[in-house]
Amino acid sequence: MAKIDFGGVEEEVITRSEFPMAKARQTLKKEVIAVIGYGVQGPAQALNMKDNGFNVIVGQSKQFQRDWDRAVADGWVPGKTLFEMEEAAQRGTIIQMLVSDAAQRAIWPMIKKCLAPGKALYFSHGFSIVYKDQTKVIPPKDVDVIMVAPKGSGLNVRRNFLSGAGINSSFAVEQDATGRAYNRCLAVGIAIGSGYLFPTTFKQEVFSDLTGERGVLMGALAGIMDAQYQVLRAHGHSPSEAFNETVEELTESLIKLVGENGMDWMYSNCSATAQRGALDWRPKFKKAVLPVFKELYQRVATGKETARVLSACGAPNYQESLRKELAELGNSEIWLAGKATRSLRPHQAAKVISKSTKGVTGRSRN
Repeated sequence: MAKIDFGGVEEEVITRSEFPMAKARQTLKKEVIAVIGYGVQGPAQALNMKDNGFNVIVGQSKQFQRDWDRAVADGWVPGKTLFEMEEAAQRGTIIQMLVSDAAQRAIWPMIKKCLAPGKALYFSHGFSIVYKDQTKVIPPKDVDVIMVAPKGSGLNVRRNFLSGAGINSSFAVEQDATGRAYNRCLAVGIAIGSGYLFPTTFKQEVFSDLTGERGVLMGALAGIMDAQYQVLRAHGHSPSEAFNETVEELTESLIKLVGENGMDWMYSNCSATAQRGALDWRPKFKKAVLPVFKELYQRVATGKETARVLSACGAPNYQESLRKELAELGNSEIWLAGKATRSLRPHQAAKVISKSTKGVTGRSRN
């Protein structure tokens, strides 16, 4: 492993130079990787491994016709590389559990029957294993239990792969029954397109992941945006102005500077007025939200968030209620304003103009 200084703390990571693609292919040359679930992470990981030359099959229930049709459209062939979940799990030597966390609990009895000694059970999230008292996902002792968790959505796992950028992933070995679990884990991590891999445990991964999704990455971000937008609108600012000052400048400018060189660099490359205000108000926001994050982490650690996920996402009418929640979010003024704002971005406007003039010769026929 390479040793990297992360803010004064030295950590070990695995890079592509230490575990090259050739080594990954050699490690997995006799393996059949069965990707179970073609929803969020499944398509990206399956297609990346296929493009990298690994022996991949997909297991997807025809009950979810949209996902099955998507797999077919992506080039997976029914009866050859695309199967119902149970048949794919029987054929696979590495079984990737990439259905949702609630669905993993539902299909576990079927998957467990397919786990012959020496197989590997793969996850991209520690949820089912860490909260086994609730999920009942308890692997037999004679199989490897491994995890590679990409730090991004399936969409970005695929996009980054196609661009050549790769994506960072954490990895962990929960159970080594064969003596090959570690190499199997790293090989799959490289196969799915990881730029580098850093070690974790199933517990640490799921605690940080659940906290991050509910916090800065999604929940807190959306909540803070709603709050600022509401205050601006209440004081007479137009929807376009409120959206631009709340969302557009963040996503189209500032966050990109943070990604390039860090928060301090972004502060150094904005106006002195913005810089001073940010430095003054940062500790106030931290003080305000720190208690919320402490509560959030405690709920994750005690399994209360897990219970909420399993109860809500496992309900028979969940998809219907989810659609209503997402529609309410999408139809709120802030995100309708966002839709209009995005359509006015120069590159989007150029696309609209291009479509509207397609086929026009520039000369009147009259």
